[in-house]
Amino acid sequence: MAQITTAEIANAGVVGAGGAGFPTYVKLQAKPDTIVINAAECEPLLHKDKELLRHRTTEIVAGLAVAMELTGAKRAIFGIKYKYHDVIEVVKSALGAGMEVMTLPDAYPSGDEMTLVYETLGRVIPPGGLPIAVGVVVMNVETVWNVGRAATGQGPVVEKWLTVGGAVAHPITIRVPIGISLAECLAAAGGATIDKPYFVNGGPMMGPLVTDFANDVVDKTTGGLLVLPKESPVIRNLLRDWKAIARIGKSACDQCCICTQLCPRYLLGHPIEPHRAMRSLGFNLVGEPDVAGTQFCCECNLCSHFSCPEGLDPRNVCRHNKQKLISERKRWENPPFNPERPRLLKADRQVPTSRLIGRLGLRVYTNKGPLEDRLLTTDHVVIKLKQHVGAPCEPLVAMGDLVQIGQEIGRPPVKDGKPALGASVHASIHGRVAKIENGTIVITAE
Repeated sequence: MAQITTAEIANAGVVGAGGAGFPTYVKLQAKPDTIVINAAECEPLLHKDKELLRHRTTEIVAGLAVAMELTGAKRAIFGIKYKYHDVIEVVKSALGAGMEVMTLPDAYPSGDEMTLVYETLGRVIPPGGLPIAVGVVVMNVETVWNVGRAATGQGPVVEKWLTVGGAVAHPITIRVPIGISLAECLAAAGGATIDKPYFVNGGPMMGPLVTDFANDVVDKTTGGLLVLPKESPVIRNLLRDWKAIARIGKSACDQCCICTQLCPRYLLGHPIEPHRAMRSLGFNLVGEPDVAGTQFCCECNLCSHFSCPEGLDPRNVCRHNKQKLISERKRWENPPFNPERPRLLKADRQVPTSRLIGRLGLRVYTNKGPLEDRLLTTDHVVIKLKQHVGAPCEPLVAMGDLVQIGQEIGRPPVKDGKPALGASVHASIHGRVAKIENGTIVITAE
């Protein structure tokens, strides 16, 4: 394995491929005792991580070895749902020193990093804290694959794996150039099988609605593209209007507390109680942390998509209040914390994935996404200058420049002699820079 530094990881553009895109080099500067690989993939209809583990096992294990070396971690755990026996056996056969597999329940959201750390290690991360607070770094499967590629000289992050599923002719997991259009990804799955389809960027629980499908593109955090009809419970929930959410929630919530009793962060002992967020709709102190505790909401959507018998939307109420707190720079310092709660309650209150699939009306779709190994080609990509947590990259190219695949075309800005939080972006095809506008670099093939 080639030696690589965290600075080189940043220059290679490696960010979290399964979430918000947190720059990986920062995580690899920590000194955990354990690295946990998030292979739970708990969102229904998504299969990208499982397919990578099946078909890119050796590369992923090699990337994990690099991460262990950089951080000094002596132990690494793959957290995989117990039902994926074939994946577990494949991974076990390739494990390196200090690595192991631990099985997870087939429940949602087993991929939430705080839940994952508890399920694998029995450690409870304090509210508002990060896994490193209990000596852990959590990484996504594809992120580790990208670390391995960078360390072996295979180049920076210019490709993305994603599952295309739902109402499509052939559900599939594909490898594409970053910046390719979502429309081209849909075509690779044989197109939509319904009239007037709606699109979700990611999974049905946490993925946002695609509002401009004709122009939207794949970036480093895109994990899936789901096609669903307007009458789907998922789409109905995503189309909710905030004024209606607040009005109906204020009048209809009967404070049954089921949303709180099934909340994964509440079950870890955190002071998030979605029913109190709903209650806050009727008071003047909307969003105050001592009323709602919403700053600790992970927005998993379990309360809105599954728990509420009234079909209300506690998640969006929590999210609205959390954003209000952030805008007002209010934070609940030293919040109450009950680390004994998970031991007492959690095992009996997990939501089986099969029940979630039924509640979301997804049983009619093929829950598979076999991997297509070839790289999908395109003659046009739109590279976003911000595909990560942190500052947008600054362009390193000008209109008309000829660029090569893997060439760095954007880099985080430098302030006071130090690069801002972020990760470089690179050309994903050979071609010429056609436009630099609206925070993107457009490249057309030549």
